[in-house]
Amino acid sequence: MKSKNITIQDVANLAKVSTTTVSHVINETRPVSKDLRDRVNSAIVELGYRPNILARGLRRNETTMIGLIVPNNANPFYAEVSKGVESVCFEKGYNVILCNSDRDIEKEVRYTDLLTEKRVDGILFVGAWIGENTSHLENTSKQNIPIVVVDRFVPNLDIDLVVTDNVLGGWLATSHLYGLGHKRIACIAGTPQFTPNAERIQGYEKALDEANISINPDLIIRSNFQFEGGYKAAQQLLSQEDRPTAIFACNDLMAIGAMRAAIDLGYSIPEDLSIIGYDDVQMTKYTNPQLTTISQPMFEMGNRAAEMLIERIHESEIPQRKKILEPNLVVRGTTAKYTGAL
Repeated sequence: MKSKNITIQDVANLAKVSTTTVSHVINETRPVSKDLRDRVNSAIVELGYRPNILARGLRRNETTMIGLIVPNNANPFYAEVSKGVESVCFEKGYNVILCNSDRDIEKEVRYTDLLTEKRVDGILFVGAWIGENTSHLENTSKQNIPIVVVDRFVPNLDIDLVVTDNVLGGWLATSHLYGLGHKRIACIAGTPQFTPNAERIQGYEKALDEANISINPDLIIRSNFQFEGGYKAAQQLLSQEDRPTAIFACNDLMAIGAMRAAIDLGYSIPEDLSIIGYDDVQMTKYTNPQLTTISQPMFEMGNRAAEMLIERIHESEIPQRKKILEPNLVVRGTTAKYTGAL
């Protein structure tokens, strides 16, 4: 059999329907009876017909492409959020263009401009830069390009958001440690300009205040959200004369780095030191002991954000939405009751 380019007319002929009916089935532009839809879909499968996505997009004034900007897709948190995004987009027929900003505002702005030039239908900003310069978000919004921001609150800008309650998460972590009898509780935090980190510290301080424990600046060390950052911060904390008996790290990578530092200094976990992380990335189940952590619904965050963006693409006038998801405490093997021994 000679190979040829299968056309919409070939599908219509095999299904014994009009090309208009085939078009409505493919593009979902008008209700079609189940019998006709099944005949068209069967013909598409039998012939191996592939619709011209570009031509279809031009007719709809769409490219079926969505931009996704993350700080670092090698970070398990952002990788899991990205999987949630991709899952919805694949189901809905959208392609995802992934960009890593490396927490560099210049890169984030350049990628935003590039995605705009590529005429993407919308952009998802995961962990967007929220500092003095948010003009790229404002400009994108003014160009009527739908955007959704994930894992950041954006002040003074009317855009869709998907976030978790980070104050609650920080409170849960610290309250868990206090409930085990720990009173000298340290916090390995990230840099102050990133809102989730700042909110987790708020939760940490709130729990200490409720327990009538004074906040000690010497027990709050800022680091870079990476393994080595947690390692160095824990070394600094554990070298103090009156060292902490427990550490709350504002993400799992820093918590795992802190575990390594404690072990290298001769401490046992959790007998000598309790450690709790934040995020509940997959590797926390494979540390020894397994890491107690605050679990975020990472995949769901990506799912919800992609759904919101696609809804915004098709209904630009709907009111701004803000979805706040709740974290929860997952107790494993790195936290234990304080015995009073140092």
